[in-house]
Amino acid sequence: MVIDVRLRPLYGGFLRQVRNPTSADFSAQLGMVKPASVRELSVELMLREMDEAGVTLGIAPGRNGHFRYNVSNDEVVETVEHFRGRFAGIAGINGADTAKAVEEIERYVVNGPLIGVNMEPGAMPEPWYADDRRLYPIYETCAEHKIPVVLMLGGRAGPDISYSSPVIISRLAKDFPGVSFLVSHGGWPWVQPLLGACFWQHNIYIAPDLYLMNSPGAQDYVAAANTFMQDRFLFGSAYPLMPIGDSLNKFKTLFSPEVLPKLLYRNAARLFNLTLSDEHSAQGSAD
Repeated sequence: MVIDVRLRPLYGGFLRQVRNPTSADFSAQLGMVKPASVRELSVELMLREMDEAGVTLGIAPGRNGHFRYNVSNDEVVETVEHFRGRFAGIAGINGADTAKAVEEIERYVVNGPLIGVNMEPGAMPEPWYADDRRLYPIYETCAEHKIPVVLMLGGRAGPDISYSSPVIISRLAKDFPGVSFLVSHGGWPWVQPLLGACFWQHNIYIAPDLYLMNSPGAQDYVAAANTFMQDRFLFGSAYPLMPIGDSLNKFKTLFSPEVLPKLLYRNAARLFNLTLSDEHSAQGSAD
């Protein structure tokens, strides 16, 4: 059983990323082969890749307020409904419009089918740091409703690497102790400082996704996940930027067998309040 916490399907608005001519071939950069499903833009091949890898559920993050392309929350909901239990969705929130952001959280997460909030403030047309005080009403809403928040802090999270600084998530974790923050892209390249924050602040979760694959700092992620981060470390493939099966196979070789069930699905199920049925489909559970 596997929950892939960063798997954007070849469907609807998510296709904009694949068709974006500026998208880098991260698979090649990290010594892997671009998935056949991406080369052929085939949903059938994507589902086959998920099945062959044993991925029970993909979690697809919406994106709003991004300078390059966006996936509306209506499109995320439609995607989840289309795939009937193979995907769960996270609401993409535009931090630059606080009032609309709060309204969308209420509509799509509190009173709707989506299971969390995703923001990328450093990638807005006017970049903000994720701990900008103008974003605090959004975090307060998530704290009130116990909604997990996914922040892209790592890789190209902003115009320069300061937008991925672990100081940002450390401040947010302190100011909002009731919010569980998931750092997608694992804060890379600030690997050791981020893990240092995680050692002391237990409401920070991480999913390095593609930066676990043959990147500098990968062994530091591994050491943490095998010990003090074993309850807050999650698997994400970063598909379609990376292959599902090869990423998962590599992931399984890195960690102790005793912690793998936590990393592959238990931590994600707990963070996103998911229940897994006997048929291995997942859905949100009531508080």
